[in-house]
Amino acid sequence: MTELTLQYVAEHFPRRPDNAHKGSMGTLCSITGSYGFSGAAVLSAKAALRTGVGLLYQIIPEKVYPVFASSVYESVCVPVRGNTLGTVAPNDTDAILNTVGRASAVLIGCGTGNTPATAEVLRSVVRSSKVPVVIDADGINALALHKDILNERRSPLILTPHIKEFSRLSGLSVGEIIKRQEEVAERFSTEFPDLVLVLKSHRTVIAENGVLYRNSAGNSGMAKGGSGDVLAGVIASLAAQGASPLDAAAMGVHIHALAGDAAAERLGKTAMLPSDIIDCLSDVYRRIEAQIN
Repeated sequence: MTELTLQYVAEHFPRRPDNAHKGSMGTLCSITGSYGFSGAAVLSAKAALRTGVGLLYQIIPEKVYPVFASSVYESVCVPVRGNTLGTVAPNDTDAILNTVGRASAVLIGCGTGNTPATAEVLRSVVRSSKVPVVIDADGINALALHKDILNERRSPLILTPHIKEFSRLSGLSVGEIIKRQEEVAERFSTEFPDLVLVLKSHRTVIAENGVLYRNSAGNSGMAKGGSGDVLAGVIASLAAQGASPLDAAAMGVHIHALAGDAAAERLGKTAMLPSDIIDCLSDVYRRIEAQIN
């Protein structure tokens, strides 16, 4: 078991050469958001951009596009028709996979809605992607009902469930997971080799092939809807910039937690919001860059 530190992050953090350009700093395809859940798309996109990815292609249902586009200026939007529920749907697959083919990492699940349509899109993405895919939130819920998708992957997957989502995915009770978090994470990671599990709790555990990392930073002010979307965006951005799936997950968890601690120091645990975690990412990155330089 390795305890995550700022030194670990600095040693593995993607370097930005002086001659860097947007095309050399990674391209992320983000498939997030649906009608009623535009905030998940906004938070994950802003976190990914703040984490330094060169290009962000945002797949967004037309019903959500006006809200997203008016909130995130730096992304390239790819509006898709979706369905009557305002979620991505199988008829969007060609546009989605075309964009996935241009990416160095993919994020799917934040606020997408847990419907048969979104599960089918998830299956198509996992089958087709040749780059790391980060699956969060509703993507995890879809996997719980279609676990066979995990065996159809062509590229590394990073799963980011909280304990209740992992209960649905694993079939274990919430109580059992809480009691034996490290053990169940290790076992799951050996059952599905070369898959990275980020099992979120007040002490998040990251596992791949039986190798475990533990995060002890962070605070209870982060226990608000939207914090997980921020984390997913950070991890996906790091993966898009070339970090290995395990390093992207481990660094992302620790960076997210340190930004949460910075937000709590500025605003207090009660008043801080997930958007404040994004605003405080720059505090963490200045510390990382100071160690690198």
